[in-house]
Amino acid sequence: MKKVTILDLVAAKNDSATLTMTTAYDATMARIVDDAGVDCILVGDSLGMVVGGQDNTLEVTVEHVAYHCRAVRRGAPRPFLIADLPFMSYQTSVEEAVRNAGRLVQEGRAEAVKLEGGIAVVDQVAAIVAAGIPVCGHLGLTPQSVNAFGGFKVQGRSSTAARQILDDAQALVQAGVFMIVLEGMPRELAAQVTAEISVPTIGIGAGVNCDGQVLVCTDLLGMNPDFSPRFVRQFVDGYGLLRGAMAEYVAAVKDRSFPATEESFSTPGLSVRSETTSEHRVEEG
Repeated sequence: MKKVTILDLVAAKNDSATLTMTTAYDATMARIVDDAGVDCILVGDSLGMVVGGQDNTLEVTVEHVAYHCRAVRRGAPRPFLIADLPFMSYQTSVEEAVRNAGRLVQEGRAEAVKLEGGIAVVDQVAAIVAAGIPVCGHLGLTPQSVNAFGGFKVQGRSSTAARQILDDAQALVQAGVFMIVLEGMPRELAAQVTAEISVPTIGIGAGVNCDGQVLVCTDLLGMNPDFSPRFVRQFVDGYGLLRGAMAEYVAAVKDRSFPATEESFSTPGLSVRSETTSEHRVEEG
């Protein structure tokens, strides 16, 4: 399969092609994602929760994202690679936003960055785009605003809130984004946003009418039995599958059936003389 570029993603809007995106945080998972034919990989600040076990994404830094982005790039050369700008890496100033976006491209080998927010961040978006770095927007349930939202809650349920999301989407397009993630909003609103803007939309908990879909890799693989929000489909019981394999390993070690002869190295006739014992005998003599 050929390398996915930004031109392929933009063209998908007019070609009515459905885009696929998932997260990845390491080279092994990235290789699986690549081999499966996924179009885009997002190295999201969700790594704080998925990899770090944190309650939210707010502790993630640019250094964290850059490290995981490099690992993903090594494992997956074909998909288009997007890196999240983490909390407080772009909100403080336009200059800081451009600097950190550049770091994720230079240090993380990302091909684009993603940031959350609408009208409030259009200056940052425009400046990053002017620096030659593609930007993906993110509207709706924006996890970096979890404290302002009072939790991970669906957004845009009222006509006023829905109108604001639509205005934000149009402002982001005018500022130069090439794509927008729509998260945690009514499917009717996501469909309207998708129909009214000229760039592709990627949905997560936003219904089927977006131009593509994204899920966190460990969610779609069923790796966390305690996390099953309505918008996630678990395509395999990954937790059960891997736990079963690990339990078999433990049992095989305990009953000494692992490693077997064919899993061991052998040098027939090899004998090792204990030098310590020989020296001791000489001293006694």
